[in-house]
Amino acid sequence: MGAYLLLAVAIAGEVAGTVSLKLSEGFSKPVPSIIVVVGYGLAFVMLAQVLKAGLPVGVAYAIWAAAGVALVAAIGAVFLNESLNLTMIAGLALVIGGVVLIELGRSAL
Repeated sequence: MGAYLLLAVAIAGEVAGTVSLKLSEGFSKPVPSIIVVVGYGLAFVMLAQVLKAGLPVGVAYAIWAAAGVALVAAIGAVFLNESLNLTMIAGLALVIGGVVLIELGRSAL
């Protein structure tokens, strides 16, 4: 598997784990609690494979974190009735823009 595909799986695991953390209600609900553990486990195993595949840790972590933040915020707004205003959207755009700049900077080396 390519490093970016592995990274996508890592992001999906982290997002599933984070959303399930909210749904677990303090680990009082078994199914979401299990998804938290499995999701984070998958995320870190896949992130380790991404690094083993040669993607620099700074780039991998930046993409992983930014995509996770953006996806969790979107899922929270759409499915969990959490607020998302223009200021927050601008912040998410800046986070994503920062990751793009990190990736572009890596390409310039």
